[in-house]
Parts: sequence; C-alpha cells; structure tokens
Amino acid sequence: MSTTVHEPHLDVRRADDRLKTKIAWLDSKHSFSFGHHYDPANTHHGVLMVNNDDIVTPGQGFDTHPHQDMEIVTWVLQGSLVHQDSTGHSGVIYPGLAQRMTAGSGILHSEKNDSWRFDGATGLHAERHDTPVHFVQMWVLPDEAGVTPGYEQLEIDHELLSGGLVPIASGMKDHADHAAIRIRNQYAALHVSRMRPGRPVSLPDAPFLHVFVARGDAALEGVGLLAEGDAVRVSGGGGQQLTTDTGAEVLVWEMHATVGG
Repeated sequence: MSTTVHEPHLDVRRADDRLKTKIAWLDSKHSFSFGHHYDPANTHHGVLMVNNDDIVTPGQGFDTHPHQDMEIVTWVLQGSLVHQDSTGHSGVIYPGLAQRMTAGSGILHSEKNDSWRFDGATGLHAERHDTPVHFVQMWVLPDEAGVTPGYEQLEIDHELLSGGLVPIASGMKDHADHAAIRIRNQYAALHVSRMRPGRPVSLPDAPFLHVFVARGDAALEGVGLLAEGDAVRVSGGGGQQLTTDTGAEVLVWEMHATVGG
C-alpha cells in the first residue's frame, strides 16, 4: 500500500453505469471489477476493492464459498441476511447491525435470505415473509496477509439517530474509542449516515474517499445531486458537504492509503 496523495479530483460514477449480474435470485450491481466482470481501469479506489449492491430473493442466497486475505464488511439496508462460516460463527444481519468478516488465511461462508422475518429486539424469527434482502458488501485489503480468520458484529442503530457520520468499521487509531467494529487496515474506516433534511454532513478529510448513496438522494458540494446507487470517488482531500432534501443513507469510506500508489 502507498500513502501517495493525488491531486484533488471528484470522479462521479452513476448507478446505471455499474457492472451488473442479474439471475433468477440475485440482482447485483458492482462498483468495481468483480467476478467475470473485469475492467483493468476499474479495480479499486484507495484500498476499497469491492462495493456490491445486492438484492437477494427470499429463500435464496450465496452457497458456501471461500475467501482469503480480505476484510469484508456487510451492511444491510432492508430485510435480513443469514451468515454461517467455517469458524463456527452464525447469525442474522439486519439494518443497523454492522458486520465484519476477516477472511485471513482462508474461510468458507454462506449468506442467505432465509425467508423468516427477524425481530432485532428479541433476537427471534417471528414469521415467514416474502421480502428481498438488500445489502451492500464491501471488501478492503488487510494490512497483513495470512492472519487468523475472524468475525465481529455490532449493533449501531442508536448512534445513527444523530443523522451524522458514524464510524461503523475502522482500523484507524482515531476511532478506537468510538462505536465501530475493527478491521485489519490501519488506513481505512467506513462511516454511515442516515441523513436528515436540513442537516449537512461534512466528509472526512482524507486523501481517498468513496461516497456511496445507498438509499434516497443527496447533493455533494462540487458535484450536485446524487441519486440512489450513485457514487463519488474523491482523491486529494475531503471536507466537502453532503446535504439532502428528502433523506438519504450514505456509506463513506475514509482511506489514507491506496493500492500500489
């Protein structure tokens, strides 16, 4: 990894221009090269390698498959996602619950919409439903390869009520005392804001930022209106303001290094 800083630049990527995988049970949109979708000019931004916007139908999902040497953060927007892995971890991820999986030296896992409505307050499955699960899965490179695989999750819903940017996954020392799950990258942090009308949000000051509008729409200083699914890759410094007239849920990666310089 390199901490080289590029000249300030705002690179807007529209939702409809993303790479797409659509099959019977999955509607997936890829911000970067993924699987058989390969573009050598679009492999990462900063240390963020994957930003997949997935919708999975009830009773379906990703069967057991391997990962290695990647920090994988999953953020659910609607519905619930069942996780199981080869280290013995299993659970249900739902809106407001941050989850991180360290693939490390190698891990097997599955992720499925289990067709049961999950009550986060009681931790119980209440009744069958026909709601798709909508989630964003993001991968960042770790500082070190070959570490022991791991898993962590944290309920963050209360902190999001502020409407500001909340660090939900971080390897940065500055966030050690904040409500965030830990990732094994000292240069990166993921922030989420459930934005409210009339309450601007300022982006972190970092050489690399990835701003993704997961729901609703927001306006970014220097860019203008961003619709749901739009993203901006910021290089060379942050501090820009985000505003919304209608409400929005925005995911912001703050990164102080990039892959290969």
